[in-house]
Amino acid sequence: MLDLAPFNTILLDMDGVIYRGPQPLPGVNDLLALCAARGIGYACVTNNSTMTPQQYEAKLAGMGIAIPAARIITSSVATRRFLEREFGRGTPAFYIGMYGLREALFADGYFVYDEQLPRVVVSGLDTELTYQKLKLATLAIRAGARYVATNPDRTLPVEEGLVPGAGSIIALLRTATDVEPTVIGKPGAAMFQTAIDILGADPRRTLTVGDRLDTDVAGARGAGLAAALVLTGVSTPELLAQSEIQPDRVFAGLPELVAALEQAHGA
Repeated sequence: MLDLAPFNTILLDMDGVIYRGPQPLPGVNDLLALCAARGIGYACVTNNSTMTPQQYEAKLAGMGIAIPAARIITSSVATRRFLEREFGRGTPAFYIGMYGLREALFADGYFVYDEQLPRVVVSGLDTELTYQKLKLATLAIRAGARYVATNPDRTLPVEEGLVPGAGSIIALLRTATDVEPTVIGKPGAAMFQTAIDILGADPRRTLTVGDRLDTDVAGARGAGLAAALVLTGVSTPELLAQSEIQPDRVFAGLPELVAALEQAHGA
């Protein structure tokens, strides 16, 4: 069983770990208090590209959870940091996505919005997707623009059921262009590396906590990080038993994780 004592940084998935729908999950504020008391660094890491960290901060505050925007790393934030390493200031770019992605790319003027001759095309979830956006993206990619995608989530869980996610848009553009994008979000290692860079953390002492085997646990494994699974979201005990992807530790929820961390770090 993985000893939690060496870990001084925690990367938390959000939906299914600290909240589900509009409700906070038990133990989240106890975990935040423990991190503050023991000097454990943390960040929330989410594949969702539609909202800004500031919007997430406000959403969490409405649930009674105080997490500052600086500790919320979305796939849009990670994508922007990746693109800065690849392209200089003033690079023309086109995007398919929503407010969170637009702000990450264009709010400070580093990238310049361009529909005709972009050097990079970025796609994320877009609930107002149009044929015209797809047309512009396809033409640009076929003309040589670099194609980068925020995350590969094929579906998005909503109240009515599962609906198309950002990965469905990737599938369409892949079909139209014959180009495979660079994907930033989990299970890609770039998301985890971005969080580690922002926190200045040691990967060997960083624990990922998620509710999905295919993204959180698999992604942590690919990034060389330890992974804990909580059974409050997507992955069930039945799925865990059948999966080749296995976490280092399994917890029923955050209260059990908090208890284990308290024991490991001293109550």
